[in-house]
Amino acid sequence: MRTCQLLTTDDIYRADAETHKAGVSGFQLMENAGAAVTREIVRRWQPRRTVICCGPGNNGGDGFVIARRLAEAGWPVQVRLLGALDSLSGDAALAAQTWAGTIVPLTADFANFRPLVVDALFGAGLSRTLTGIALEVVRTLNKNQLTYVAVDVPSGVDGNRGTVLGDAVRAALTVTFFRAKPGHALMPAREYIGDLVVADIGISDTVITPQSPPVFLNGPELWAESFAKPAVAAHKYTRGHLLVAGGQEMTGAARLAAHAARRVGVGLVTITSHPESWLIYASDRAGLLVKKVETIADYQVLFENRRINGFVIGPGFGRGPSTQDLVRTALATRKPVVLDADAISAFADNPEDLFDQLHANCLLTPHEGEFTRIFGFTGNNLERARDAAHRSRAVVLLKGADTVIAEPSGRAAINTTGTPYLATAGTGDVLAGLIGGLMGQGMRPFDAASAAAWMHGKAAEIHGPGLIAEDISELIPEITTTIINLSFPAP
Repeated sequence: MRTCQLLTTDDIYRADAETHKAGVSGFQLMENAGAAVTREIVRRWQPRRTVICCGPGNNGGDGFVIARRLAEAGWPVQVRLLGALDSLSGDAALAAQTWAGTIVPLTADFANFRPLVVDALFGAGLSRTLTGIALEVVRTLNKNQLTYVAVDVPSGVDGNRGTVLGDAVRAALTVTFFRAKPGHALMPAREYIGDLVVADIGISDTVITPQSPPVFLNGPELWAESFAKPAVAAHKYTRGHLLVAGGQEMTGAARLAAHAARRVGVGLVTITSHPESWLIYASDRAGLLVKKVETIADYQVLFENRRINGFVIGPGFGRGPSTQDLVRTALATRKPVVLDADAISAFADNPEDLFDQLHANCLLTPHEGEFTRIFGFTGNNLERARDAAHRSRAVVLLKGADTVIAEPSGRAAINTTGTPYLATAGTGDVLAGLIGGLMGQGMRPFDAASAAAWMHGKAAEIHGPGLIAEDISELIPEITTTIINLSFPAP
């Protein structure tokens, strides 16, 4: 099973149960979990005063194991328990019995001695808003900015939906077990996770049967085997010929998309241009083909060219009936199509008209505004992208800090690469071009969108401050080399 698959809390509960049936006790898993958290703490910090906040369930049991192991390593540890000790049951009660130190009631008065705080209160299964002393502790931690380690997820974070239940603390480190959960990757919860470590605690891949459809943390493990790589005997036509529809006024958008497509490896790119804008496009880059068009009939001739095997429509193109006609004409060819920006917004008054024409080789790449115009769904980005893909019967890439790529079947990937420096004009056009370039080389829409989103974000991480859209494409060859050199076992 791919380790990038994200599991819900119900998936994890079932994995625990199956592991118990296979002969591994719940207490042993708790010991392994506590050992994993302790190992990560000791790796990062020198011995210091530490407060372990334990809850009434198994997350609290992990906390008792952490307390014991840190104390054995020479750390000064205090355990604070939410609830009564005699109310603990099962494995959590057994773990508490192994702790020889004192246990005091959970209070929020420990900020003055600036301890390291380990949160073992609730874990990922929490689905209600924090109240009472737990909320008071969280607010104290936030106010005093104490160093904070979360066991599984920070208390106050919904591990399944990525929502914050009233309040939560921004952890320096979160250690979870066996597999990450959607809440580790989705916003706004991701801002509270800090460094994420997924620890092996002895659960076998063979015992998990996750609910379908699956959700993945986007990365090369998901799509590297299908990543576009030229064959030894490749030539420019076998590597694909992409057509990018150029706008008459906002010419930069299509040019950014076209350059990105070429950098990611497509063999040829043709930009279409109204005659009045032809000189702008023709003088841009020597390797770019530019074709004058004025009417839908002109476009239709190009679309039917058998050597052109993919389209990017929308960046800087403008909205209106002519854009709708262009999209319909492209979709009628059944060739791969990336619809971005204006190609999506042009159908805001009648989205069903667009949905009725989409097919399996289509990809929609809306940002928040475009998504709202067409779909209007509420919820987190995972829920919204899945609903949109189901409704439109096409792959949808919903752009954001937690970009989500979803298929009509519900299969989805959450992308976490990138930085706030991507919030600059033209970066979305580059992303559309990267996707089009990969689809033009034969990648399926879901894989192409997932790969492009990951590469796009990696380029931003490599470049850092001062990033502008043009910089992204120049970093793509370096990132492509890294991907090609990776090797993963078949799923």
